[in-house]
Amino acid sequence: MSKTKKANKDINLNDSQYYLNRELSWLEFNRRVLHEALDRRTPLLERLKFTAIFSSNLDEFFMVRVAILKEQVEAQLSQQTIDGLTPQQQLEAIYQCLHPMVIEQHRYFEQVLRPEMASHGIHLLNYIDLSPEQRSYLQQIFQKKIFPVLTPLAVDPSHPFPLMANLSLNLAVVVKAPNTGEEKFARVKVPNILPRFIALPQELQLQNGKLNHWTGVAIEQIIAHNLEALFPGMIIKEYHLFRLTRDADLEVAEDEADDLLLAIQQELRKRHFGGSVVRLEIQPSMPFSVRQMLITEMDLAESDIYEIDGLLNLKDLISFIKLPLPELKDPTWKPVIPPRLRHFHQPSKIANIDGQENNIFSVIQQKDLLVHHPYESFSCSVELFIAQAARDPHVLAIKMTLYRTTGDSELIGSLITAAESGKQVAVIVELKARFDEENNITWANKLEKSGVHVIYGLVGLKTHTKIVLVVRQEGENMRRYVHIGTGNYNAKTANLYTDVGLLSCREDLGADLTDLFNYLTGYSCQESYRKLFVSPVNMRDRIIALIHREIAHCKNGNRGHIIAKMNSLVDAQIIAALYEASQAGVKIDLIVRGICCLRPGIPEVSENIRVISIIGRFLEHSRIFYFNNNEQNEVYIGSADWMPRNLDRRVEAVTPIEDAEIVQNLQNILAIMLEDNQQAWELQSDGSYIQRRPHQDEPELSSQNILMDKTQQLSNNQLFSKL
Repeated sequence: MSKTKKANKDINLNDSQYYLNRELSWLEFNRRVLHEALDRRTPLLERLKFTAIFSSNLDEFFMVRVAILKEQVEAQLSQQTIDGLTPQQQLEAIYQCLHPMVIEQHRYFEQVLRPEMASHGIHLLNYIDLSPEQRSYLQQIFQKKIFPVLTPLAVDPSHPFPLMANLSLNLAVVVKAPNTGEEKFARVKVPNILPRFIALPQELQLQNGKLNHWTGVAIEQIIAHNLEALFPGMIIKEYHLFRLTRDADLEVAEDEADDLLLAIQQELRKRHFGGSVVRLEIQPSMPFSVRQMLITEMDLAESDIYEIDGLLNLKDLISFIKLPLPELKDPTWKPVIPPRLRHFHQPSKIANIDGQENNIFSVIQQKDLLVHHPYESFSCSVELFIAQAARDPHVLAIKMTLYRTTGDSELIGSLITAAESGKQVAVIVELKARFDEENNITWANKLEKSGVHVIYGLVGLKTHTKIVLVVRQEGENMRRYVHIGTGNYNAKTANLYTDVGLLSCREDLGADLTDLFNYLTGYSCQESYRKLFVSPVNMRDRIIALIHREIAHCKNGNRGHIIAKMNSLVDAQIIAALYEASQAGVKIDLIVRGICCLRPGIPEVSENIRVISIIGRFLEHSRIFYFNNNEQNEVYIGSADWMPRNLDRRVEAVTPIEDAEIVQNLQNILAIMLEDNQQAWELQSDGSYIQRRPHQDEPELSSQNILMDKTQQLSNNQLFSKL
C-alpha cells in the first residue's frame, strides 16, 4: 500500500491524458445505437427504428455540438477541453470518426435491411423498377396531392440562391432550354408536410403473385420522375438529391430580454432558416459543378460534406414501426400497475376521493412509494397522483416543474382542472428545453389561460429538476406530499425511457421542496437544504463529499463501494475525485448510457473503476447513486447527470432514499444491470467499447428483460431478487 501511495503522489489527476473527449465519447454512444440496428438478434422493425434513431441523434449532434465547435473555430478560439483538444482538432476528429460510421449505416440498410424487408413483404421500391400500372397510379398521386404544393426555385442573376430550411431534403435540378441549349439550375424542396414514403394500393402490391404487407416508394423519387410538370418546355438534364443541416441552437440574451417568452418565440423563427449550414449530405453521383455551387453558396468546407450512397434521411424509417407486424417487433410490454396502487386502476376511473382512506395520499402516508418506469405504469402512479390532487377538495395547492411534456396529456388536463376549481397551481415551465421550446410555449399558454400561475424559470439557468409538491389540509394540520423523479412528466416517453420516482410525505422533503419552489418562483438565496442536493447550490460539493467519505472508509481498513447510474459523466472535478477513490481502493461501478469522459482501467489511477453502457429497447434515463458508507447502504435518485451543465447551469434536485425496502430494491436493480451480458458494453481505457457476451454455458442476461419479468411477477411488498 505504501508503494502505491508513493507512486500516486507523482500523478496529476488533472492531466489531459486521463480524460476522454466529450464529443468523441458521444459518437461512441451513437455507434452503440447503430449496433442495435446491425444486430440480427434485434427484430427487423426494431432495427429500422434504431437506424432512424441513429440518424436523428446525428441531426441534433450537428445542429448543436458541431455548430458550437464551428463557431469557436470561426472566433479563433483555441481553448482546450479537459482531454487537451482544441475546437479545430475536435472537428477533425469528429470527421475522421463519423464518416466510416455513416457509410456503414447506409451500406447495411441498402445491402441487408432493405432486402430483409422485402423478404418479409415490405417492399421499398425504386421508381425505375415499378410496373407501368404502378407508375400510372403514382403519377396520379403526383398530380393530385404532390404537384400543387411544390415550388421550383430558379437560380440565376435575377433569382438569388434560395434560403433553405434546416433539415430540408431537396432536389438540385439542371434543366436545358431547347431553343438555346443554355443550362439552368433550380431547386425543388421535398415537402415535409406529406408522408415520406407513399404506399401503393393493395391491388398494385402483388409481387410474384403474393400480396405484400406494404409496397411503396420514397416521395422524392416520385417528384424526380415527374419533373417535366414543374419545368414545362424545358429538357430535364439531371437531378441530384441533397439535405442540409443548420446551426439550430437558440441564443437568447435572457438578462436583456424584457419578455423571455417573446424572445424565445422570435429565436424559434430564426431556427429553421437563420443558422449557418453545418452539414451537407449529397449523393456520390452529384457532379463537381453542382457540388461546388452548393459548397460556395452555403460557405462550407469539404469536411462538412457527407456523401450518402442510397436513401437520404434514414430518420424517416421510424414510420415503418407502425406496421401491424408484431412478429417483427419486440414483444409488447404493458406497464404494470404498482401493487400498492392496484385498487385505483386507471386515473380516468377515479371515483369518490372525499374520504381519507380512498386516495393515493393514504397509500403514501403508510410509507414511501418508489415507481419504476416503464416497468410500472406512469399513468397509474404519477398521473394518478396529480389527477387525485386536482380533484381532492382537501388539496389546497399544487406546484410542479415541467421540462418536456405533451399538451394533450392527462397531466395538463389535471392541472387545468385544479386551477379552475380554485386551487393554487404554480408550474415552472422551462422554455429553453432544447427542441421542445415551441411545444412548451403552446401548452404553457393553455395553462396560463386556465388560471395556472406559469413561471418561465430563472435567468441563466434551465429548470431541469423533476419535482411536484402537493399541499393538503388534513384536519387541523397541513401535510405536504412530494414526487421527486429522474424523468420528464411525459406519458409518451415514460413508456420508452427507464426512470424512477419517489412519492413521499416526509416532512423534511416537503420543507425542502417548499424552499426550492420559493427559489424558483420568487426571490430566495437559499443555500442549504435539509435532505436535497440542489444545483447549482450544493450538489457537486455534496457528491464529492460522499466520494471522499468512501475514501476515508477504505483508509480506515473498511470496504468502499460506489455504484452510479446516469446518462453522462463529464465533470472534471467529480472524475478526479473518482480517480482518488480508485487509488484508495474504493470499488467503483459506473453505468453511463452516453458520454463518459473518465478513462477506466488505467494502472495507479482508475484500475478499480469499471464503466458499462446499456443500450436496449428502453432508453436508460434513470439516475441512481449508491454509496456503501461502511455497510450503511445509502442510495440517492434525481434529475442530474454528473456534467458541468447539470451542476452549474441547471436547477436540479437529488434526494436520499430512506426507506430500507426501497434502498434494497434500488440496489438490486443496479446489481441486475451490472450483470447484463447481452445489452451491456464495457468501456476500455482508450475510449472504445466492447460488447459483453456470456461465457460458455452461461445464460444470456438482458437486464431490461429480467426487470420486465421481475416486475410482472412482483406482488405486494415483495422485493426484487437480484437475479
